[in-house]
Amino acid sequence: MGTIVVKQIGSPIRRPAKQRETLIGLGLNKMHKTRELEDTPSVRGMVNKIPHLVEIIEVKE
Repeated sequence: MGTIVVKQIGSPIRRPAKQRETLIGLGLNKMHKTRELEDTPSVRGMVNKIPHLVEIIEVKE
């Protein structure tokens, strides 16, 4: 599988605890931080749960 680069674009302040925990699970905790993650169904599911807080910058094969 490839990798995806995920960037945090929203603040977790005043968000439900589950959304904050999902950000931490992705390794994001500060605005505009990026992470390169393995492109798996579980990571895609976490990103899809919080589309208003993160964006996928690029997909690498």
